[in-house]
Amino acid sequence: MNRKERRAAGKQRDASGKSAPAFGSAGISIADLAAEASRFYGVRRFNEAQEICRSILAREPAHVQSLNLLGLMAQAAGDHRAAVKTFAKAIASDDLNAACHYNAGNSYQALGNRGKATAHFSKALALGMDAKAVGFILQSPTVTRYVARIAGKWPLPVTSADLFGGEGVAPLASDLFLRCAMEATTLASMQLEVLLGHVRAELLRLAGEQRSDGDDDDLVAFACALARQCFINEYVYGQAEAESKQAGALRDRLLHDLASSAAIAPLTLAVVAAYFPLHALPAADALLRREWPPTVAGLLRVQLREPHDEKAERSAIATLTPIRNDVSVEVMRQYEENPYPRWTVNPLSAFVADRARGKTVATAEQQAERDILIAGCGTGSHAIQIAQVYPNARLLAVDISMTSLAYARRKTREFGLRNVEYAQADILELGSIDRTFDSIESVGVLHHLAEPFAGWRVLVSLLRPGGTMRIGLYSELARRVIVEARSRIAARHYRATADDIRRCRQEIFREAEQWRPLIGAKDFYSMSGCRDLLFNVMEHRLTIPEIAAFLNDHGLTFQGFEPFDDPAVLEKFRKQFPGTADETNLDQWHRFEVEHPETFWDMYVFTAQKRAD
Repeated sequence: MNRKERRAAGKQRDASGKSAPAFGSAGISIADLAAEASRFYGVRRFNEAQEICRSILAREPAHVQSLNLLGLMAQAAGDHRAAVKTFAKAIASDDLNAACHYNAGNSYQALGNRGKATAHFSKALALGMDAKAVGFILQSPTVTRYVARIAGKWPLPVTSADLFGGEGVAPLASDLFLRCAMEATTLASMQLEVLLGHVRAELLRLAGEQRSDGDDDDLVAFACALARQCFINEYVYGQAEAESKQAGALRDRLLHDLASSAAIAPLTLAVVAAYFPLHALPAADALLRREWPPTVAGLLRVQLREPHDEKAERSAIATLTPIRNDVSVEVMRQYEENPYPRWTVNPLSAFVADRARGKTVATAEQQAERDILIAGCGTGSHAIQIAQVYPNARLLAVDISMTSLAYARRKTREFGLRNVEYAQADILELGSIDRTFDSIESVGVLHHLAEPFAGWRVLVSLLRPGGTMRIGLYSELARRVIVEARSRIAARHYRATADDIRRCRQEIFREAEQWRPLIGAKDFYSMSGCRDLLFNVMEHRLTIPEIAAFLNDHGLTFQGFEPFDDPAVLEKFRKQFPGTADETNLDQWHRFEVEHPETFWDMYVFTAQKRAD
């Protein structure tokens, strides 16, 4: 399932009401019938939609979209037993359909089968639904109720009594998809962050009561999931001074009980882990020698075992070049403290499964033995994707941060990949390694060098004639709001420390209307991402004419920008140059960007080919 297909999974279709086709007519294509069924479903004309779906299934019994629609209509009627049977048929036909797994999870939860609900929700997230998890969570009536209470007071603070009333956090703790999503991905939403920040404080209060009647299983599982979310986002949530003191006191109590071999309540451990990474606590390894519920064991795996594995990986990583440039040293220090990006879910899960089952076949280019350089691999997501697409390639993935590389090596072993070599290196020094490559990828890296073009020239020297480069660079026009934000940060003397980054983010939340582009950026919702976005020690921004000049001077042919998430971009581009639009014409793209400066908000990402000798 590619990104476009994942985006479409589960999406409601056009809600217009057309008259039904002749259902029994073999002359009408299944695709047209399916589109018609979706339209009827969208306007809740379930009888017509069901009739069309059954007509389709008479011709194609394993038609996934029809089975999924029938399951959704059974759900809407409250018949969850029928729904799970129908979703099971759909999944049997396409086990990689994220929407079907999500829908099955909802019905299993309604039936009280929490184990199967959790399994299906986790599978949906692993298959790409992590990218749209926030939208689904915010559709939950339970979550909506709490969010509305906060919004009713905003920007004034809401009290614990106003927010939780007599029901506490129990309704949220019972939301299994929310729990699974907190464990799987960064929840990039101001509304959810504010809510979960209040929830964390409430859990802290409950843990401090030291109840003797035991911890509620749901509450502990929810607290563990929240602690995993906080670990993923690197404890970016804001907190009041009193809350910080209370969290410190609970941590100290935990450490005392650990040292004295006293009993430790699972809720206490989970709440401490929602404020402090367990691997950073003294003598925390002793926690691994105790018996814990499965949810706590999962938390310990993420916050203790995996960080220990990463420390062990460091000794196996070679150093290819010295790091002596002053800016490079500062950049290295930043990414040692905050390795970027923090990620958990394999973005190519569906792709890998499809290929393993023979549903997709690698192209000749993807099957070829080739040498690929990933220059600036960070925590490995990029390198791991390339390694899966090109299984016979030999990858060298380098980065300036040893901490990032250790994370990348652990994740690479987790996926069983053997064609990636990781090494520490400064791009500015790579000319000394005496190796060349068929393909080089450097996305989001060159603009953090002291001299981006100097680093780019080094990469060109390592590229074989006829080879391709995939490059990602910041846009001067698109990042004007970032420049403005960085100026304000400097004027208000915020530093690149965890406490200052938290305070800065809270200020931006209070001025949400002014900073909407920042609040909409996923990077804003983790400590490493926010530091990379707003507090980077070095950032250059380029223009398309500068890129075009470099390509021309170094024998590189521009082959086009990567496909845009919004297909309307290309439509606008073609309308601006009717009859002459050329997607490989950088002059046209520059003129287009001047008219639409938000086009390359993330960055310019493009491919260029080195001309043959």
